[in-house]
Amino acid sequence: MKYFNNIVETIGNTPLVKLNKITKDIPGLFLAKVEYFNPGNSIKDRIGIKMILDAEEKGKLKPGGTIIECTSGNTGMGLAMAAIIRGYKCIFTTTEKQSKSKLDILRSLGAEVIVCPTNVEPEDPRSYYSIAKRLAKEITNSYHMNQYDNLSNRAAHYESTGPEIWEQTEGKVTHYVTTIGTGGTVMGVAMYLKEKNPDIQVYGIDIYGSLLKKFHDTGELDDKEVYPYVTEGIGEDFVPQNYDMKYIDHIEQVTDKDGAVMARRLAREEGIFCGYSAGTVLQGLVQLKDKFKEGDVVVVILHDHGSRYVAKIYNDDWMRERGFLTDEVITAKTIIERKRITQLVFADPKETVASTFKKMKEMSLTQLPVMEGENNLGSITEHGILQLLMDNPYHRDELVGKVMSKPFPFVQLTDTTAEISKHISKDNTAVLVKANSGALNIITEFDLIEAIA
Repeated sequence: MKYFNNIVETIGNTPLVKLNKITKDIPGLFLAKVEYFNPGNSIKDRIGIKMILDAEEKGKLKPGGTIIECTSGNTGMGLAMAAIIRGYKCIFTTTEKQSKSKLDILRSLGAEVIVCPTNVEPEDPRSYYSIAKRLAKEITNSYHMNQYDNLSNRAAHYESTGPEIWEQTEGKVTHYVTTIGTGGTVMGVAMYLKEKNPDIQVYGIDIYGSLLKKFHDTGELDDKEVYPYVTEGIGEDFVPQNYDMKYIDHIEQVTDKDGAVMARRLAREEGIFCGYSAGTVLQGLVQLKDKFKEGDVVVVILHDHGSRYVAKIYNDDWMRERGFLTDEVITAKTIIERKRITQLVFADPKETVASTFKKMKEMSLTQLPVMEGENNLGSITEHGILQLLMDNPYHRDELVGKVMSKPFPFVQLTDTTAEISKHISKDNTAVLVKANSGALNIITEFDLIEAIA
């Protein structure tokens, strides 16, 4: 019979998968090491068990103890899974920007999770670094793993990930590309591969808002490089001890938007459903396309699974709120889904012009359809009311049904902004659309501008 004694024995030996479409115009062979094949769906499974075993060997972690760590989620998953097998409790600190699904996963494995502010200095007592250190001092029989300065982090990759890449490529790897954060993945693999062949190029992919690139290029720790970003699990506002920058040949920075968009491309074009950092590393690789030539064998690390980002980069609303989907085709359906006022406000033909204008003023509306039941009878606009009152002030007591203009035209849910705009003019400032539920909605000239701008 063939079986494993426990789940942590299944960690490692993840596959290399050829990238075909995203890199089709770049010379070389591009191979993705897909780390979501690990049991905890990320590369951090490798360091979880390694750090625990090393801590036990050094006598820092004792039976029945508590593991404390600050994590963006994946390291916590790796630690929590191994802790169950080895008999430890876990307390994790994390930041507000981490996806809720990551936190739910950690809690499902029995870990206690403490969410801390994102945009504070590492030394701030509220930071997830500081709180983890404080808890380790206060809780008896506990140990702070500290993946940032714990050299078992990079040792895990020196002992497993690096040798796997070397063997899987039969020693033909010419470039190694990965995102950078704690330093463990980039450094452990880089140290191993460069021992095998010093000519192998190591490219680290950083995020704008992180100081790691400038530190690599200049040796300067510049706090002005540090500002908030939404990409999870990569970049740093300090330099962890796992780093030895001489092993990295170049660091490239990528924006939040470009990384998110590329992750979605990876899913749709290659069928590989990965996390945010996978999009970031591939975007960085594309930005570095001039550094590759025919015959190169480029290995790219894809760190984790996309299921942890369904509410973020794979959610259209989340992407749209941050301006990451500005190139999408916008339809009538898209526009009405974004509207703050979803219930149709209309005028009754038996209302007076004065009462209708009062309604428009109270709701900050400039036009209303005139409806009787489901019948679209006409329309009344702010400009039309002005013309009526200029002609005769007593028109304010007229019934809307007697002075209304022609009805707003209907458009289809699938009509694009270009098709909708054909109905908009100085004489017609809105259109109506029926949602799938049957409810009527209005798209105004302002709504159309807001959708396009």
